[in-house]
Amino acid sequence: MSTTETVSGRMWLRLMKNNRAKADLTVPCDFDQPQLALREAMHQMDLSMPVWLPRHQKDWQEFSLTRFSADHFLEPVHFDRLEISFIAPDDKKKKRNPMLEV
Repeated sequence: MSTTETVSGRMWLRLMKNNRAKADLTVPCDFDQPQLALREAMHQMDLSMPVWLPRHQKDWQEFSLTRFSADHFLEPVHFDRLEISFIAPDDKKKKRNPMLEV
């Protein structure tokens, strides 16, 4: 993802407990401003906002995903971790040609 262009897609959130998804949600998201989408999703799920650390920003920029453990929330939560990932719009997804892969 280029840092100079804003890509509007969706953020997919999954609440995980014992390696199983207990709840999920998608919300509109600009790739360059994931915290705004995360705030909206936390409001919809009636959860507190997790602490966004530099590690989370690095994972978001490099992999378009990051994870928050229960320790990243100031209030007690009833799940093991929150996983968020970016779903790019179809026109921004990388086209893959399996014939060129070795």
